[in-house]
Amino acid sequence: MKALVKTDKTPGIDLKDIEIPEIGDNDVLIKVNAATICGSDIHIYRSSPNYMRSVSVPITIGHEACGEVVEVGNHVTHLKKGDVVSPEPNSFCGQCYYCQMGNAHLCKNRTFLGINTNGVFAEYACVPAAGCWKHPSDISSDLGAIYEPIGVAVHGVMAEEINGKSVAIFGCGPIGLFAIGAAKGFGAAQVFALEIAPERLAMAKKLFPDVTIINPKTQDALKTILQATDDLGVDVSVEVSGSGEAANLGLKALKRGGRLSLVGVPKGPVEFDTHPDIIRKEVRVLGVISHVLWKTWWQVKTLLETDTFDPVSVITHRFPLNELEKAFELAASGTAGKILLYP
Repeated sequence: MKALVKTDKTPGIDLKDIEIPEIGDNDVLIKVNAATICGSDIHIYRSSPNYMRSVSVPITIGHEACGEVVEVGNHVTHLKKGDVVSPEPNSFCGQCYYCQMGNAHLCKNRTFLGINTNGVFAEYACVPAAGCWKHPSDISSDLGAIYEPIGVAVHGVMAEEINGKSVAIFGCGPIGLFAIGAAKGFGAAQVFALEIAPERLAMAKKLFPDVTIINPKTQDALKTILQATDDLGVDVSVEVSGSGEAANLGLKALKRGGRLSLVGVPKGPVEFDTHPDIIRKEVRVLGVISHVLWKTWWQVKTLLETDTFDPVSVITHRFPLNELEKAFELAASGTAGKILLYP
């Protein structure tokens, strides 16, 4: 089969012919119908040091996908051939302290598709049956492929209750756009979105005409937010861009007792002015990774049933695997929405 493989820890990935994976008793083999590029895949493509410490090579990368079950392990009873699924990228042991406390996404022994185990940028993928979310048979492959990244946004927004609260989303890339949709869908009273890339600003304005869209390069973002919130600030800031400057602005834009969710991965250490922006305001700074199993997946299902927005509209480009360089360079440019790959 064809697969995108990270062969070593230097920049780049390769399209290779490799064997279709064999499955174990508790696995399923899925025929990948569609997959999408995540920010972490871009870090792997570029061999960013923060990521490459964790990546096993050689490895097939990718973790956001939708596919059809074509083979079922001997011990698998809840899935069958023909089922349409999306894989949860975290594999968990079920036995460690974190799993037993209901936090399997923090599993001490967890592995991750496309980082520690072979991923989904391939014609076929072997995934643990316990980590498959089953879709209705008529779901579009494009929507199924973005279920997982929508979940990342939902977890960031819904780390605590937001109903009736004011929310600011920092970054209008794909996860940011999903986060805006999540904030609206789950009942935020006011939503602000901040972005500097013209293409993404235009996309945010088109998808969410009733949201206050701010360009910090041309507007005083903090002043705009404070004026719209009676000089109090927002209840919740969600930073999804990975910018340290945006994270700091997110803190300053918070009202006292507010919450900052850090979803985006910065390139390196980030400094905060801890005393005035965190301690004196008694704000909560939450790190957010992946999803809460399986709570977040159910929340995504609920969000999509609200018909608040069309998440498939966030997909702006589609490529076959053999156009990997074009796809990844575009994804890394910061000018596109979600980029989909068809194996």
